[in-house]
Amino acid sequence: MRRRFPAALFLVSLLLILALGPAAMQFPAQAREADVSPRVCRIDWRKGRWQVKKLIRCAENRWSVPGGAPTALYVADRESNFKPKAYNGSSGASGIFQHLRRYWPGRADTFGFRGWSAFNARANIMVTMRMVHRMGSWSHWGI
Repeated sequence: MRRRFPAALFLVSLLLILALGPAAMQFPAQAREADVSPRVCRIDWRKGRWQVKKLIRCAENRWSVPGGAPTALYVADRESNFKPKAYNGSSGASGIFQHLRRYWPGRADTFGFRGWSAFNARANIMVTMRMVHRMGSWSHWGI
């Protein structure tokens, strides 16, 4: 009887995972967050560098990140010089915060910008602020 219980527990767990599919393997930290309302930080980043900085400050005010707006601005300046179309040909890093091409679609989906380009400064900034807020660090940027 004692040996049957662990085997039965394992079998039930395996069947549950198979029945639920990939959703059963999703960790809470990877859960998709709600889309960001267009009313949040209504700043037209296309007007230039000043507006990009203003959008970063607004997003940081909404989703506080370690180091606050000064650190967010420092990282954006270092990564792209606040240029939404910044691109690193060797790594494929794109946009204001230079997200790697292979990670961007999953991050954009998780943080409310499914299907948006990394070159869209609003999407890039909002995804970054939400991601760093959730992680509690700038570790992906070496800070």
